[in-house]
This record gives sequence, C-alpha cells and structure tokens, in this order.
Amino acid sequence: MGKPVNVGIIGCGAIIAQYLTNFRRLHAVELVAVADLDPARAQAVADDYEGVRAVSVDELIAADDVDLVLNLTIPAAHADIALKAIAAGKSVYGEKPLAANVMEARQVLEAAAKAGVKVGCAPDTVLGTGIQTARKAIDDGLIGAPISATATMVTPGHERWHPNPDFYYQPGGGPLLDMGPYYVSALVTLLGPVVSVIGAASHTRNERTIGSGPRAGESIPVTTDSHVTGILMHASGALSTLVMSFDAVQSKSPNIEIHGELGSLVVPDPNHFDGDVQLFLLGAESWETLPVSAGYVDSGRGFGIADLAATAAGSEPRAGGVLAFHALEVMESILVSARTGAAVPIQSTAARPDPVPLINLNQAATVEQTLPSEGIRQEEVQPVSS
Repeated sequence: MGKPVNVGIIGCGAIIAQYLTNFRRLHAVELVAVADLDPARAQAVADDYEGVRAVSVDELIAADDVDLVLNLTIPAAHADIALKAIAAGKSVYGEKPLAANVMEARQVLEAAAKAGVKVGCAPDTVLGTGIQTARKAIDDGLIGAPISATATMVTPGHERWHPNPDFYYQPGGGPLLDMGPYYVSALVTLLGPVVSVIGAASHTRNERTIGSGPRAGESIPVTTDSHVTGILMHASGALSTLVMSFDAVQSKSPNIEIHGELGSLVVPDPNHFDGDVQLFLLGAESWETLPVSAGYVDSGRGFGIADLAATAAGSEPRAGGVLAFHALEVMESILVSARTGAAVPIQSTAARPDPVPLINLNQAATVEQTLPSEGIRQEEVQPVSS
C-alpha cells in the first residue's frame, strides 16, 4: 500500500483504450508492459504510451517488474492466463466473466489463495457514483426494507457494431455472460448475495450477420441462448427479476429498479460508472433525483485495479474474485435452470463489498484512506462442490 502497482496487460483489443485513458490519471497504477497474440497490436500500444514495452505473453508473465496482470483476452482464455500469472506470483485482474465456467473460476481462486496473491475482476462500474449512491440510499433506509428489483438489458445484438462478434454467440458468451456481470454484480452490491435462481432462455436465430468492419456481411453461427430471463432469490429475502437479451430491439424500462417498503429507486445503467439515482417515496407525487453521495468520482475502467492496489493484505478487493465467482455461479445456474426447468440453489456466497465513500482519485495521491482495516477475505468464497 502507498506505492503504485506495476501492471502488464495481456490482450490489446478494443477494450484496452478505456483502461489506457484511465491509467494515465491514476496514481496507484503504473503500466509497464503489454502483450498480444498479434505483436503489432501490442507494439502500437507501446508506441503510444511512454515507458511501456511490447513483449510476448510468456515474457510479460515472467517479468520481474510486473506485479499484476490485467487480462483482457476473450472469455475462453481468462482462466488459462490467470492461472499462468498466478503461478508466476502475480496478482490478476480480468475482464468479466472471471472464467468461462464455475469450474475454471474455482481453480483460479484456489490457486490465488494458495499463492497468496489477489484476484480482481470487472466490472468495477459498481465502484462508481451511480451504483454507490444508490447503495447508500438503501443503507440509509430511504426505501425501507428492500422487497424486489428488476434489471433489464435489451439490445438487438453486438454483431451490428462489433467487427469480430463470434464469441458473443458461443458457449461462454450470450447476453447473460456478456452483460449479466454488470447487472448481477450491481444487484449483489445493492441487495446482498443470492441463494437460489430460476431461469428460462431461448434464441430466435441460428445465424447472425456481421454489420461492420472487414467481415461485414459474413454470417456467424449462434450456439448459445440469446435471450435469458432469471429470478434471483437473495439471502435478504428480496427477489430480483433479470432480463438479458440480444434478440429484442429496445426497452423503455429503467436498467435497474429497486423497490422497498417506503419507496422505489431508479438505479443508473450498471455498464456505466455514474448517472442519476432517482427516488420515489411513499406518499410523494413525483420522482426526485438524489445528490451524488458515494463512489469514485469521474471513474472508469481500471479504477478497480487502483482499489485492489490499496486493499490491505488478506482482505478482498471490492471488485474482487469472490464477488465475480458468485456472480458467475448465479449466471451459470440460471442457464442450468433454463435447461432443467428447476430452481437451482447457489452454493457460493459473497458478502456485500465495503461501500465506497465519495472520493475523487484524480485529486488523491492514494486510496488507502477509503479502505477499512478489515475487508472480505479470500477464504469466504464457498465454491460449488465438484
């Protein structure tokens, strides 16, 4: 704590640009190396970022000056890269999901616990002012005891804009595993862990047509469900309804609504770090917009790594592997339930991460003061039985 964490990035695709923008303004993060299966892409990043070198994947993992590996590879490679980095004594932070399936994710957490390194995972959007202001409203009792939530993500499909959308329509992809981590992580942050789920799923097309880039017009197969609905039963007793779709066109519903005994909250898009939180109290005549009261101000992708860097040894990062594992099991179990028609109990748990006080990291030399002396510990994860 108190010094920057040296980061090496594996995977220099489209998402890296957002991380690079924020790394330039985070005191707690120092980018030192990048790698990609396409060396030219890694070199392009290194040429544009002073002090960064382009190396092979193996060289980055073995590098003495890399403390943490940021894994921006495709989901199918998440566990493999994470396990190699952990074996080399590195902490890891990955794009969502933590791994392609619960079995691989369990291996990552168990390896990290044995090696004594930290695991973090996107989304860190839950650390921004949007979700954190909503959480503070719930914690302050503004809506009374939470009763239910709805979470809706509707889009006609990523192939319309993504030049290489194949993995979105393969096992490990689909709207639930692609976008669900934002929503499930937010629901757990707001309402606590999930104990059981019921799911249903479908897909309307067996092929998709790429709409942009050099492969425009090419058809790709759909081998996973592209519309998923789930009911989440939280340990608190609250019930959440989840709708994730790559089939429908648009939704007018708020991304997330939370309903309590005394009022209702509209929570901003969990794919973003900020946004208005609106409150309608019992007996009121209209919605009111709550002032920003918690979370990292002006945050973006990569703030979860700064938070991890300041997390005390033995404590779980807020955007940590425990939460990511639980979210992955919830999503995987929804798909199991969709196939079997039965409710599926969730074997893991994840305590609500510690709240983020209102703080601007661009004006703070360190985030140490925002973290408690005791956090969620790695061993609190309860993996699914083999």
